[in-house]
Amino acid sequence: QVQLVESGGGLVQPGGSLKLSCAASGLTFSNFHMRWYRQAPGKERELVARITIAGGSTNYADPVKGRFTISRDNAKNTVYLQMNSLKPEDTAVYYCSALSTFSGRDYWGQGTQVTVSS
Repeated sequence: QVQLVESGGGLVQPGGSLKLSCAASGLTFSNFHMRWYRQAPGKERELVARITIAGGSTNYADPVKGRFTISRDNAKNTVYLQMNSLKPEDTAVYYCSALSTFSGRDYWGQGTQVTVSS
């Protein structure tokens, strides 16, 4: 079955960096657009960044533009989120999502906690 496993979260000081990874299995990774979402306590889940199937196009939410970079390695079935200049408001559970270009079905990982605090 399809599995998405996020890793790389943790506690970091403001201004620091983290790189999240999401390893996919059970699917043809190159047929899926990939997205990173986040959900902070008491808030709705929000889209952070997305990347198309071949990585030719990326989009970012305004709060993270210029600080976060999404990338993918189709040979490794992995999508990444490089997060720089982290702020306390970036604290959230980060989820990766795979969107099928054929069926429109969406798959989700279990999430990884990112905490930005001094």
